[in-house]
Amino acid sequence: MAFVQAIAHAYARRQMSPAQALAQAQIAPSLLSDASARITAAQMEAISGAAMRELDDEALGWFRRPLPWGSYGMLARASLSAPTLGVALKRWCRHHGLLTGDIDLHLLTSEGVASIRLAERAVDGPIAPDGPLREFCLVSVLRNILGLACWFVDSRIPLLGAQFPFGPPAHAEAYRVLFDGPTAFHADAAAIHFDARYLALPLKRDEAAMNQMLQRALPLTVLPYRRDRLLVQRVRQLLASQPLDALNAEGLAAQLNLSPRTLHRQLKDEGASLQALKDEVRRERALTLLQRTAKPIKQVAEAAGFQNEKSFIRAFKGWTGMTPGEWRGQERIR
Repeated sequence: MAFVQAIAHAYARRQMSPAQALAQAQIAPSLLSDASARITAAQMEAISGAAMRELDDEALGWFRRPLPWGSYGMLARASLSAPTLGVALKRWCRHHGLLTGDIDLHLLTSEGVASIRLAERAVDGPIAPDGPLREFCLVSVLRNILGLACWFVDSRIPLLGAQFPFGPPAHAEAYRVLFDGPTAFHADAAAIHFDARYLALPLKRDEAAMNQMLQRALPLTVLPYRRDRLLVQRVRQLLASQPLDALNAEGLAAQLNLSPRTLHRQLKDEGASLQALKDEVRRERALTLLQRTAKPIKQVAEAAGFQNEKSFIRAFKGWTGMTPGEWRGQERIR
């Protein structure tokens, strides 16, 4: 309800009434004073869309200058021809600065992590430190760009974390829904962080898809994608970096911010399975150790995640048609 209160505040700044927008979203005006009240994603879409049109401001009062209807659509179109998501996001951040000087958006990468960082520049406008629209602005801008990024590449982009330069609000538990990674407060700036490999994904959308999406763009900001086009790579990386015998579906899913059922379903959608990926990582680890070290077969079996040497030899013969000792001897001859 805090975000609905922020929209009502935007109306008040323009000396207008939010009554019609509340009615369209079927939100009782009395709920505006109920801090514990909640709304659905459909209600959020309805009141946001109505308010944007009535106020002629797609930013809903966040900035000192309104953003006329179609502003964010223009940004999306300007990024559509980009070859990769990374290029599209850089364009979005750069072009957003042409719409308003109240915030700066930057795409940064460091050690395999991509970050979209929002820096506030307004000191006396709607997003001043004590302004009721500030939280709504920072959350919405980051949700908007994340939603569009997911739509561009037709993939879920799971967050490694989000951060905000204010203390935890009374409704802080809602951030677990808004941002699927851990959220930190009292940060120096607002930002979201995700695996930088998503930046290399090609855009999957065309002009026709853009026209259709813009008819109902708001759901992108509240409804997360299910498909993850990099899930197989992320699972393989986790398996390769940890002891295989210590990882089960529950533990792996928790590290990916998924349920075990969702993990299995999404892997199946990608034409893979957890067991097949484990076997692949075991095989690669075993071959590397046999080729590059002098470890005894028993130690190689343990390092590859097998319970005993016998089961390792049986699996290895299935992979190569040879025992580990025979394969190692052949590699040395080469």
